[in-house]
Amino acid sequence: MRHGKKFNHLGRKSAHRKATLRNMVIALITHKRINTTLAKAKALRVYAEPLITKGKSNDTHNRRVAFSYLQHKEATTELFDVIGPKVADRPGGYLRVIKTGFRLGDGAELAMIEFVDFNEVYNKDGAKKSGKTRRSRRGGGGNKAAAVAAAPEVEATKDEE
Repeated sequence: MRHGKKFNHLGRKSAHRKATLRNMVIALITHKRINTTLAKAKALRVYAEPLITKGKSNDTHNRRVAFSYLQHKEATTELFDVIGPKVADRPGGYLRVIKTGFRLGDGAELAMIEFVDFNEVYNKDGAKKSGKTRRSRRGGGGNKAAAVAAAPEVEATKDEE
């Protein structure tokens, strides 16, 4: 019985599962985005996010712990030198999983997993936004009427000058 066993075993023995997740997190750190199945992407997110949190504080202990998970010197260096400073102000949620469809051969659901801070397509709008957010309320038509009434006064002052 598997009562209370919450993580996905991915149809593998424990050593094979650890090796798979290790290889996937190395590829993710190296390339910043990978395509895989949805189940593996969700399992990878659980495995990788604590490592990224360790990458935010660059000290010897965290480097050794991350290296014990990764066993890859270049990926560990990339995690602490490039990724860590970029996600330093983010309080979690470093990875995004986007569903991309189904595989033709076996119908497995595919997904793309990527770093949130390394995608310029999504982040260019977020960087330009100011701290104010626009909020709307029901019956907020009074502001439109005030804006229309103020517009002719501005045009009249331009004509006088």
